[in-house]
Amino acid sequence: MDAFALTRSLIDIESITGQEKAVGEYVFALLSRLAASTGGAVERMTVGPERFNVLATWGTPVVTLSTHFDTVPPFFPSSEDEEFVRGRGSCDAKGILAAMVCAVERLLDEGRRNLGLLFVVGEEKDSLGALTAREHPRGAKFVINGEPTENKLAIGSKGALRFVVTAKGRLAHSAYPELGDSAIEKLLDALNAVRKLPLPTDEVLGKSTLNIGTISGGRAPNVIADEARADLMFRTVGDPEPIRAALREALNGRVEIEEALHTPALQMETVSGFATTVVAYTTDIPNFGGAWGKPLLIGPGSILLAHTAEERIPKAQLLEAIEIYTRLAARLLGGAA
Repeated sequence: MDAFALTRSLIDIESITGQEKAVGEYVFALLSRLAASTGGAVERMTVGPERFNVLATWGTPVVTLSTHFDTVPPFFPSSEDEEFVRGRGSCDAKGILAAMVCAVERLLDEGRRNLGLLFVVGEEKDSLGALTAREHPRGAKFVINGEPTENKLAIGSKGALRFVVTAKGRLAHSAYPELGDSAIEKLLDALNAVRKLPLPTDEVLGKSTLNIGTISGGRAPNVIADEARADLMFRTVGDPEPIRAALREALNGRVEIEEALHTPALQMETVSGFATTVVAYTTDIPNFGGAWGKPLLIGPGSILLAHTAEERIPKAQLLEAIEIYTRLAARLLGGAA
């Protein structure tokens, strides 16, 4: 298969999280053709109405290559020049999907079996695809998960800990603020306290970080706000309990706190002969829960360009990824880890 053309075809099918059906059908048809000529099997793994993962297997998979085909908004179509393929999902993670398909095609041509390709929905929001796959294991011993690592094997990834913070107040006319109780001012005071929290560090993963991702509230400029809220995201490097405890102590009942998500930090498998790195983002790996085997994380492209208006993937890295996935899967099939 032509990796560049396949990447562009995938990019040009809009698949923002929750709206993955069209690209899922494309991937299902693509893998069905490959399976038909190589003795494989393909199935849709239902996630919800109009949503499904796609799984292709050749024998009982010892090694499964996996990534996601949903993207963040906004959609923009593909283009290319001599150096890059561009477009939403080019590096996160449709170029990776294309490289994995090409690698498995090559492995099958070499006579390899006991392989799987698992492409999932929902990674960019709630990992429902990975959580569904967790309930339907196939006995694989290794899962090679694809995210942009610039083709280096990630030895660790930070976790995620997300909270919704809500402040309650009392409505009043803004000309008489003493009659009201501003939820926005309460929220700002709370967020200022959160920003001062000392955060844990780890020798491998580095320092935990905080992002105040959204703030909303109030009704009009001339009304004292009765409600305000913010979404917080901590990138964790170990046990999340110290952050939970520090947050509760800092806010001390002034606002409501709801934990919305926890994905643990991970330290992962390595294989000799592959360059390594550490990444600060989270992946589907924790949500597989070990059901698809020991995890390895590697893929072409830079995470610094993912989710941006400049998203692109270097063609040289895309071709290199095919070689890496082929070599890595062969090593794992041979029992060398």
